[in-house]
Amino acid sequence: MSLPKTIPMTLALALVVLLAGPGRTNAGRDLVFLHYWTDALSGGINEMADAYNRAHPSARIRTTGFEHESFKQGILSMLAGKSAPDLFSYWAGARTRDLVDRGYVAPIDRVWADAGLDRVFPPFVQRACTYDGRKFALPLTLHHVAFFYNKAIFRKLGLTPPANWAQFRAVCETLRRAGVTPFALGCRERWPAQFWFDYLLLRTAGPDYRDRLMRGEAAYDDPEVSRVLCQWRQMLEAGDFNDQAAQLDWAEAAGLVQSGKAAMTLMGSWIIGLFDGRFGWREEVDYDYFPFPTMGSGVPNTALGAIDVILVAENGSPGQADKILAYFSDPGPQMEMSRGSGALSPSLAIPPSFYSPLKQRILRDVRAADRWAFNYDLSTPPAVAGPGLDAFKLLVANPSDLREILPRLAEQARKAFPDGRP
Repeated sequence: MSLPKTIPMTLALALVVLLAGPGRTNAGRDLVFLHYWTDALSGGINEMADAYNRAHPSARIRTTGFEHESFKQGILSMLAGKSAPDLFSYWAGARTRDLVDRGYVAPIDRVWADAGLDRVFPPFVQRACTYDGRKFALPLTLHHVAFFYNKAIFRKLGLTPPANWAQFRAVCETLRRAGVTPFALGCRERWPAQFWFDYLLLRTAGPDYRDRLMRGEAAYDDPEVSRVLCQWRQMLEAGDFNDQAAQLDWAEAAGLVQSGKAAMTLMGSWIIGLFDGRFGWREEVDYDYFPFPTMGSGVPNTALGAIDVILVAENGSPGQADKILAYFSDPGPQMEMSRGSGALSPSLAIPPSFYSPLKQRILRDVRAADRWAFNYDLSTPPAVAGPGLDAFKLLVANPSDLREILPRLAEQARKAFPDGRP
């Protein structure tokens, strides 16, 4: 077996060991599951796999995790080189669409039909797993992006979570006067900055316009986008964000909130696992949550987030994979993953009482929203998402460069969308 040279060395070597292990070529034996739940994102997946293996000792699953950023490029190289694992975690939306279009993944309609999953997952989750009218993904976790804040700081300054933009800006002003940075941001790996663009656009131009932008039917030099980036620049220049944001990762930024150097961070609910685990914080005691505030009347309330799914490689073992996917869709494994990862389960079979009070509030907010939207890099094709993420990071690092950043992004997006606007 030869592996593409573009796979990171640590990923390639570990995969060789994994694929060459006992049982790989023996039908009915071990299947390989590659995932990205490691380090600050770890939790839940090993417990799920262990439970499956105890119940199916003659056809086990072997899991291994790789660092989040290395995984993104490594799995594409493996799929292109026909050396992919049987199963792997991925992100629903535009990224899965890209793999479907390339013929890298196998449909799993039989699993959905046999397990009755249309009754298990809500319509917006089903849509996230459906491409060209067929099911390709098994949903495993659901994360909502919102503000997570240091309760001690809010309590000391007499602050309450803001519901609208005027209240939000007043909170920021109070924090700055007290010498506390309002927002912690770490966008060394680019993606954490996208949430600011997402929500500012969703709360002003609305989800329909954003959908058009994501499809190339609107342009990045439209007034709607320009207003958002100008507003973001004003916040950056006002001192609302920490210094050196482009040099920190998301977990380091979360550490600024935990230490009290910053008051809050806009992040996915996976941060709960970091706060509860590594930091030893207590929900609703040491930290809390509130949704991104409204910014205008008449704009639909959109919840933003990600749905992690499991995909089956096109050259994998569909029969055995079906058993694993069906098992992972059951309430027990879904709850195990939720408990370990800090995520919500996408399953309607999980009673709200299973969750902690904070997660129950997140779940209510997600279900009460008018719309659901994927993160920016999961909503637009990878060829556009890359330049977009680059632009957001550049804006964070050098807000004064917006006049150069915006037209360059608009031109890159036009070239990436062959049927888009001229």
